[in-house]
Amino acid sequence: MADRSRAAVDVADNSGDKPLTAGAEQADQSTADGVDQTGERDTESTEAQGSGGSESPAKASPPELHSGHKLARRYRLEECVTRLDGFSSWRAVDEKLRRAVGVHILPADHTRARSVLAAARSSALLGDPRFVQVLDAVDENDLVYVVHEWLPDATELTALLAAGPLESHDAYQLVSQIASAMAAAHREGLAHLRLNPNAVLRTSSGQWRIRGLAVNAALRGASSDTPQRTDTEAIGALLYAALTQRWPYENDAYGLSGLPKDVGLIAPDQVRAGVHRGLSELAMRALANDGATASRHEAACTTPEELVKAVGEMPRIRPPEPVFTAPPEYQRTTYQQGTYGRPAPHPGATQPVPAPPPPLQSGTGRVLKWAVSALLIAALGLGSWQLADALMERGGGKSDDTNKTQTTDGGDKNKPKPPRPIAIQDASDFDPFGGDRSEKPGDIYKVYDSDPGTYWQTDRYMGEWGAKFGNLKSGVGVILDLGKVQQVGNVTVTFEGSTAVDLRAASGDAEPQSFDGFTKVADGTGPTVQLKPGKELEARYLLVWLTEIPLQSNGEYRGRVVDIKVTG
Repeated sequence: MADRSRAAVDVADNSGDKPLTAGAEQADQSTADGVDQTGERDTESTEAQGSGGSESPAKASPPELHSGHKLARRYRLEECVTRLDGFSSWRAVDEKLRRAVGVHILPADHTRARSVLAAARSSALLGDPRFVQVLDAVDENDLVYVVHEWLPDATELTALLAAGPLESHDAYQLVSQIASAMAAAHREGLAHLRLNPNAVLRTSSGQWRIRGLAVNAALRGASSDTPQRTDTEAIGALLYAALTQRWPYENDAYGLSGLPKDVGLIAPDQVRAGVHRGLSELAMRALANDGATASRHEAACTTPEELVKAVGEMPRIRPPEPVFTAPPEYQRTTYQQGTYGRPAPHPGATQPVPAPPPPLQSGTGRVLKWAVSALLIAALGLGSWQLADALMERGGGKSDDTNKTQTTDGGDKNKPKPPRPIAIQDASDFDPFGGDRSEKPGDIYKVYDSDPGTYWQTDRYMGEWGAKFGNLKSGVGVILDLGKVQQVGNVTVTFEGSTAVDLRAASGDAEPQSFDGFTKVADGTGPTVQLKPGKELEARYLLVWLTEIPLQSNGEYRGRVVDIKVTG
């Protein structure tokens, strides 16, 4: 969903600069395409995936800059991560906001300087949090520079694949999120054209981000007559690499080995055992080009939108079950084992049996034995006499005891049954009043994964009406599928920040296709909300509907659902 209808934030206040207005968004480190986080250069001048495009030589030399140099008295250069084709990329510090940023710098007379500025400004206007955000784009003092967000805890796909292929669920999330993001970009007329493992990052929260939208292509002079097809094939190559740890072309690239010569494009599940069949076929559909065909003869996906649809038609791939390690066996101390003060036994040796103490044989011993015996007999007799006397006095006590027991048992039967947990079988985001009818579908499973460190979040909203979704709609929500119609007693929703929420339910066994198909049964506000219907409720589909969202620490309004529990 484009953010053009929302309030923009001016992120440049340099004297003499032309300020670039763009919404502040999630941070990601951003360096030139083809350069990893350690500064290693990608020496390939063209994409191994055959994405099309041309590279024109630069006529200008890169500017002579050094660590400690400041741009606009604000951005202090820290480390040069690449110097290539007449431009340089740096890790820098925004001294005004005290945060790390990335900067691309070109001479103002560079042959691509104008196109880089235009691409940066277009990318910033998209304002989509799935892309690294452009913060500033300036033409000043014979220099053109573009400032990006920088996220130190994000990891490039290149580095992830160096350790091995991704799990099926991670690969599913990768293709789902990247395809959805690129579909949104193409709806706004923006293409990437340099989408490769160096341009895709996974944050510490598990989100996938894309850096260099439009800008990387402008920096390298890449172009394409079929930009949607180029980006779709690039997503297919990313999925292929994630499943197999191989690059789906004959040439080695991005630290990955290519396919054997003269074999052609073979399906991922033929390259490596255990590859998910559905994901293997999806990669082939996106890569189908130049004679390569998809297995099972499905139609090729030629646009990111078609790829998003194909992902949606697949059965959802759930995260793997957590593996619990059994705690070490409890070891008792020697004192607890009853050997305190004794030497430890030696295996294989015959252990002596301790001899009992000798009996008391003296006259004093005999007297003590008779005295103890007499006391025991007296105690037993006294106890028996008291018990008989109590029974005679109470008379009908047995009947009273019986009645008391029966009353107690009857009372236990009338006690309310403890609540039983109801497993959420599936969930989907619900945005019936939004432009594309979805908000962050790739993260929806996080509302019931029982992980307090993850969450599903809405799009961001800015300005005076941000808490009310910018007055663009009445709310967004999550539809829960309980698998079958059953009695619902309570729904507990945990948010990040105080949030107003309604609980709505649908009658019957069919999922409603509109907001009117759900009826409101409870509401509440807070960081943790107990939603208990006012009367007995039987339902299969529940709608957790957010009506007011909190202001987050970065100055934007977002609803974040950490966990949902349902009990019957």
